[in-house]
Amino acid sequence: MNKSLEYQYKQQLASYLDTTADHIYLYYKGRVALYAILQAMQVGKGDEVILPAFTCVVVPNAIKYLGATPVYVDIDPHTYNADIAGIEKAISPRTKVIICQNTFGLSSNVDAIHRLARQHHIYTIEDCTHGFGGTYKGKPNGTYCDAAFYSTQWNKPFSTGVGGFAFIQDKTLEQNLALVNSNLEQPAIKDTMSLRMLYFVREKILSDKCYWHMISLYRWLSRHQLVQGSSSGMEICSVAQPNHYFKAMSDAQIKKGLQNLQTLPHLMQLRKHNARLYNDYLLKHNKTFVNPQLFPDHAFLKFPVLVKQRERVLALAEKQHIPLGEWFCSPIHPVRENWETWNLHAKDFPVAMEKSRQILNLPTDEKNIEKILQFLDNINEFLV
Repeated sequence: MNKSLEYQYKQQLASYLDTTADHIYLYYKGRVALYAILQAMQVGKGDEVILPAFTCVVVPNAIKYLGATPVYVDIDPHTYNADIAGIEKAISPRTKVIICQNTFGLSSNVDAIHRLARQHHIYTIEDCTHGFGGTYKGKPNGTYCDAAFYSTQWNKPFSTGVGGFAFIQDKTLEQNLALVNSNLEQPAIKDTMSLRMLYFVREKILSDKCYWHMISLYRWLSRHQLVQGSSSGMEICSVAQPNHYFKAMSDAQIKKGLQNLQTLPHLMQLRKHNARLYNDYLLKHNKTFVNPQLFPDHAFLKFPVLVKQRERVLALAEKQHIPLGEWFCSPIHPVRENWETWNLHAKDFPVAMEKSRQILNLPTDEKNIEKILQFLDNINEFLV
């Protein structure tokens, strides 16, 4: 890895978090950052980690790869984040860590959760995979807890293709993490070549008209491990750790990160602007909306919208070339069945189950916002 380039990238990331470059650690994917943090916290067999029952499969996977047990908490229907009363109830003598997720870019109750954890001598980790660049009560997302992990995958606040990083505040954890990171693999040449191909495709070929065809192809190739996808086939059907999982970030990713960070301030403004327009529409039509009081703490990476007959809405979106998202279409996205494999029992989480059956995400980085608002008019009868 180019050390000068690495330091430059870390400095830019640190500037968003009001910290210094030596508190930033780079990884091939965001989930790898979580896995490293959990190791630094010495999470292992017999330990429990509390997290929301409205998450991505890679989060409980990182826990299970270490022999620990994920313990889920139902979500608040207004924030899509873990209910704090549920977190308190879930704490046991075996609880080692609480994960605070900022879903779709919204942080909530992070300070209260961290105080609760301190009372029980439990670590806290902020899941900032949606939240980089945003704030909670005026402080950067990720700076309330003992540690935080961030994703720079496709469609995250800014992208390196795949990638992620960790932010650590505790000195003991930093010392532990240095030992953990001594086992990081360097990305293979084939990894870098695959990433560069995907950069080219997404920047030069992907457009609104071919969005659905290309996304379907990309997901198929990713499931079969033929390209660098968000989740490999093994990660969504098994709790066995994939080979070559614990990898460092490559120079190609760092260069792409430095490039795309330049556009982040503009994107943050655009996302907030579009979110207000979506919210105004939903309020006007008596549909489910985001409480305006949450806006100061919401980065709106995606805008959540609830629908009935979701597959029909998706078919209409494809026909009209609307890039709808399906994040958290299950309580352990994107797994649609056999959740018990990840220790989740659906009957225990009614709110998460209801929302995951209805959820879709509107794009907030859309420049032609009128097109999306017109689509909402077209599907008004399906909006909840």
